[in-house]
Amino acid sequence: MTSGTQIMEKVLFGVAKQWIAGSTIDEALATAKKSYRLGMNVIINKLGEYHTTRHQVEKTINEYKTVITSFSKWRIIGGISVKPTQLGLLRSKKECKCNFESIIKAATTSQTFVWLDMESSEHTDDTLEIYYGLFAKYERLGIALQANLQRSQNDLADILSIGGKIRLVKGAYRENAKTAFKSKGEVDRNYLKLMKILFKNGNEFGIATHDSAMIEGATTLAKQYPRKFEFQMLHGIRDELKLRLIKDGFALAEYIPYGTNWLPYSIRRLKERKRNILLLGSSFISRHKI
Repeated sequence: MTSGTQIMEKVLFGVAKQWIAGSTIDEALATAKKSYRLGMNVIINKLGEYHTTRHQVEKTINEYKTVITSFSKWRIIGGISVKPTQLGLLRSKKECKCNFESIIKAATTSQTFVWLDMESSEHTDDTLEIYYGLFAKYERLGIALQANLQRSQNDLADILSIGGKIRLVKGAYRENAKTAFKSKGEVDRNYLKLMKILFKNGNEFGIATHDSAMIEGATTLAKQYPRKFEFQMLHGIRDELKLRLIKDGFALAEYIPYGTNWLPYSIRRLKERKRNILLLGSSFISRHKI
């Protein structure tokens, strides 16, 4: 007999598959190939985080290496995005850095760009320290910064001072008022402020947002400050806008998550901003028009 929980999970997965490529590497690569053919760059992310066992960490490392070596087979030029707690940060910072280095070495052979995802603020210092140490040796390496954190303007200046590459996001983790801006208005204002600094002083950065106001702000700044940058959006969200931006000459990367650990990721995405639910609904309707 099917339980209520199983029914609910089935319903939720029907929604989540809007932005989740599937549970396997091949499903992620198949999705990436479709996006690539439409003129998008692709960034693949394996779902799952906060790994505490060596087995979990090694499995994740091996999967990312498989993705990297599979790009050429699938005729895709792509990147990956990795969370530090996937690679053992909860076990030790030293182990996490060594594991990142192992993945990055594999990535350099195929010109795969590697992004360090940013997690909750308790891990920010460690993540930045790992990034600084690795960026000194590997250039094709970027890091996410969250506009909802009050510290991010200082972190942005520090990363730009070494020529680092930044993906600017709003932030998907619940934080307290001592460390983060809490209202949408505050986060949006900070996002726009940080974005303007990027256009003035940075190069090779990612504007990761589905928010029309932020996108319009970026397109306006791009006219004033010609820079090498790309918009980054989640797979399955605002597909018509993606194609319009590409047609207008902007680079755009689709962020493609895959894996069995889709439920906590999807719940966090929905909790992140109420607007995400509206965007998901409109994207779902757009994809299923008769």
